[in-house]
Amino acid sequence: MTTGKATQKDRDSEEVCSIARALEVVGDRWTLLILRDAALMGATRFADFRDRLGIAADVLALRLGTLVEEGVMEKRPYREPGARTRFGYHLTPSGEQLLLVLAALQQWGDDNRPPSIGPTVLRRSGDEGRSVRVAFVDDADAVVPADGVRFLAAPVPRD
Repeated sequence: MTTGKATQKDRDSEEVCSIARALEVVGDRWTLLILRDAALMGATRFADFRDRLGIAADVLALRLGTLVEEGVMEKRPYREPGARTRFGYHLTPSGEQLLLVLAALQQWGDDNRPPSIGPTVLRRSGDEGRSVRVAFVDDADAVVPADGVRFLAAPVPRD
């Protein structure tokens, strides 16, 4: 059981970079493809992930277990008539936030690695069907071009 207080050892061994910490959870190809199928195609069942992705069952079980352990997905029981109870895997609010990451990766792929047939999935607004893009937006809801964004080191708290 943890006390909620980080020790100096915890702080020394903790990865400080937010990107590196995120990659510890979602940083491999299979995990991102599982999240894609969950977020964009509504997949929830182990067999659906396995069949759609062609992923080995042991690898899928490991990746889903990590996503559940890290709070990105949650297991929910379901039962088909005449079958035993199984578990579906559903995105949590934390997992739903990754839709933006997936859309940014998709946008980058469309722009920089387009398939010869063109994009296979289009991003459109739900209300008017207008094309949408992933962008930086400031606290006044104005789009900021990528070259207009600065990444500044935040002060690190000291004991």
